[in-house]
Amino acid sequence: MNNIPSVDLADFTSGDPTRKQHFVDAIGKAYEDIGFVSLKNHFLSDKLVDNLYKEVKSFFALPLETKKKYEREELAGQRGYVSFGKEHAKGKKEGDLKEFWHFGQEPDEDANLSEEYPENLDVDELDNFNEVGMEAYRMLEKTGIYVLRALALYIGLDEHYFDHWASNGNSILRPIHYPPITEEPKGAVRAGAHGDINLITLLMGASTGGLQVLRKDGEWIDAIPNEDELVINVGDMLERHTNNKLRSTIHRVVNPPKEQWGSPRYSIPFFMHPRSDMKLNCLEQCIDANNPKAYDDITAGEFLHQRLVEIGLIKK
Repeated sequence: MNNIPSVDLADFTSGDPTRKQHFVDAIGKAYEDIGFVSLKNHFLSDKLVDNLYKEVKSFFALPLETKKKYEREELAGQRGYVSFGKEHAKGKKEGDLKEFWHFGQEPDEDANLSEEYPENLDVDELDNFNEVGMEAYRMLEKTGIYVLRALALYIGLDEHYFDHWASNGNSILRPIHYPPITEEPKGAVRAGAHGDINLITLLMGASTGGLQVLRKDGEWIDAIPNEDELVINVGDMLERHTNNKLRSTIHRVVNPPKEQWGSPRYSIPFFMHPRSDMKLNCLEQCIDANNPKAYDDITAGEFLHQRLVEIGLIKK
C-alpha cells in the first residue's frame, strides 16, 4: 500500500443495501489496516471550499498585531488565533512551524450540554470570515456523522450510536497557515509526528503536499487524495473506544524540499470531538480473549484536557 485507500460516501447514502455494505466494509478495513482514507462525494461544495480558502488566506495575510488581537490565552487555544510555534507534538519541545485559527461549536438551543463552550471570536476586519467558516464547519460535521454511522455498523453497534455524542460535540475547525521557511529549521517541522486526539479528523485538501502517514511496517507514505476528496483518519478517542480495533495512525507534515521553502502551505482539518460527557470506555463488542480491555475508563472531556496539557496549549 503506497497510498491511502479511497472510498465513496455516495455508496453509503445510495439507498442500495449492497453498496452501503460495501462502503461499511471498505472504510472499516482501511481503518483497521492504516487508519486513513480519502473520501469522495462529501457535503462540501467546490464554491464553499473556494470561499473558505479565500477567507483563510485573507486572515493570515493580516498584520501580526491584528491577528494577535484574537489570541486569548484564557481560552487555551480553543477559539481564535494561535500564533506561530505555540503548539508542538506530544513529547516534543520544538514548536511546529505553523499558525492557526479555531472555529468551535455553536450548539443548538436544545442541546442540553453538560458544559458551556467558549464563544467564537468575530474577525472585525473580514466581513465573511466567520459566516463562511461556520458554513464549512456544518458541512464537515454532517460528513463526519455519516462516516461514524458506517463505523458503528462495522463495529456491530446501532447505526446511530454516535449521532447524539457527535451532534453538538466539542468539534474544532482549524485553518492552518504554514509560512514560507526562511532559514534552516532547528529540529522543527511543519507538524511533528503525532496522533490526533479526537474521534475522527476530516482534512480538506492541502494546498501543497507534505502529509505523510506511518504504515504498520514503519514506512512513511505520502497521503495524496484526489482534488475533490477529503482525507479522513481515526483519532485517539476512537481507537481507545474501540479497544485498538480501529487505528489512530501516526502522521506528520514534513518540510518541503529546499527549493520550495518560499511557498506557504494551507490546510484545514476538522477535528470531530464528541460531547465531553461521552464515556470512552472500551466497547464490549471490541473486547475478547485475544483482545482484552486495553484502557482505563475515561470521559472525552477528561481525555481532551490531558492531551491539551501534553501538546502545550494548556499550561500546568
